[in-house]
Amino acid sequence: MAAAVSPKNYFLSRFEPLLRAFLVAPLAVAMVGSCQSAPAGKAAIDSPDPVHTGPATLPPPQNGLPPDPIHSVKEEPKGFAVPKPPLSKELWPCQDCHEAQVPNPVRRELKEEHTNIHLHHDEANRWCLDCHNKDNRDFLHLASGVTITFDESYRLCGQCHGTQYRDWKSGIHGKRTGMWDGEKQYLLCVHCHNPHSPHFKPLKPEAPPVRPTLIR
Repeated sequence: MAAAVSPKNYFLSRFEPLLRAFLVAPLAVAMVGSCQSAPAGKAAIDSPDPVHTGPATLPPPQNGLPPDPIHSVKEEPKGFAVPKPPLSKELWPCQDCHEAQVPNPVRRELKEEHTNIHLHHDEANRWCLDCHNKDNRDFLHLASGVTITFDESYRLCGQCHGTQYRDWKSGIHGKRTGMWDGEKQYLLCVHCHNPHSPHFKPLKPEAPPVRPTLIR
């Protein structure tokens, strides 16, 4: 005698395949549609997004930085307050003498003027006119050819010494004075370093301070 089948089990055994087909069919159609809409060999997620396919908006250049090819900026405004550079009063302005001289761009040893200057600053590859403006010695120039004043000499130094330039702007390298939440003044690189021989010379250590208990 066959076992009795409950109405619930009878319903599931008859309509379960139909229910599965009803639930799976929309998912299969969605998957096929996404594959057909995507380019060959790529997933649908790689298809162009009309919202984000426009030209990228680049941030504006920071003040005080040298020109860069992305923004094609020739010169930015001075971004740091600095004291006057330590220029020689006897020789400044430079153009007072150089005005009457024809610029000589040939690299050579100076035997008539500035004989006290001994270049120890990448001297194998650098010379005076790599930094000083050839046509007006009262100015400097960047590698891009942009003319800058001696007040902006940090931009010139920052072209090669990027790490120190970054730390200088952050107040880590060099000396910065002023209010922590207000205006600040930055000493120039040349206030501490000789631009022609920037390495610090050996220093003789001073004697330690006397302990207060030993003072009589």
